[in-house]
Amino acid sequence: MALNDDYLDYPLRRHGYDHDRYAWSMLSERTPITWPEGKTLAVWINISLQFYPLNQRGEPFKVPNGMTMPYPDLRHFSLRDYGNRVGIYRVLKALAAHSITPTFAINAQLAEQTPYLVQRLKEHGGEFIAHGWNMDHLHYGGQPIEEEAELVKRSVDTLRRVTGQPIRGWLSPAKNQSFNTPDLLAENGIAYCADWVNDDMPYACETNTGSLTMMPLATEIEDQFVMSQNLHSEDSWVTQVKDAFDFLLEESREQGGRLFALNLHPWLVGQPHRIACLEEVLAHISGHPDVWQASAGEILDAFHQAAEQA
Repeated sequence: MALNDDYLDYPLRRHGYDHDRYAWSMLSERTPITWPEGKTLAVWINISLQFYPLNQRGEPFKVPNGMTMPYPDLRHFSLRDYGNRVGIYRVLKALAAHSITPTFAINAQLAEQTPYLVQRLKEHGGEFIAHGWNMDHLHYGGQPIEEEAELVKRSVDTLRRVTGQPIRGWLSPAKNQSFNTPDLLAENGIAYCADWVNDDMPYACETNTGSLTMMPLATEIEDQFVMSQNLHSEDSWVTQVKDAFDFLLEESREQGGRLFALNLHPWLVGQPHRIACLEEVLAHISGHPDVWQASAGEILDAFHQAAEQA
């Protein structure tokens, strides 16, 4: 049976995208920018500090790396807790050894419940960004907007109060969003979001309450994706991170500024048998003259400044 003529008539079909969140733009065709001090590659090292409730709800799905065994799943709960009790201190030592300024994405509930941890992170130095309430409070399509609005506000307000920082950045638990999430982030004074990974540079995202910048935090090379989900070895993770870094560095020299963003989880890379792998990665990243290493907020500010001057 033949289809009606209007079957392929899509009113939003046009050059680019069928939405107005961000403009169509090919990375290779954008005006090249240079990072501070004439550097070509900006490096953002993100440390995700997370709290996985023992009695997780799993709505609307079980969060990656959450509890998997019948309650009480103390085996996995205590392993995740290891990162906040032990692993993070090894990670901080490795960062300091290579003079790396980190960005700490932390669940607001964890920050509120562990003031000693927040104080240690503040002493180390770095920027805090909101990582939702905890890893079992997801943002998702179909979630009542009032519920999500309260969740965003509680997470951001709590982290601002506990850390004393302005909190300009956001990373959703599991990088999961609803269609309302960007609007709610901008409404709560968030300047950038790290959920979307469809670029190698920051880009503007329009919301109902103003502009929000998307800061891509790579999924493909983060430790939990490579080792926990793809089940690759620690050595394979090191190789993949180095390869990604080397490629972006060379591309940045040829085509203009690029962003290399690496997300780390202390409960994984802070283990005794993995910390040497992290140290190898950090040594490789910090050993290049064309690299500018900074917090996510500093990179955002430099990007806007360079874009204005371009």
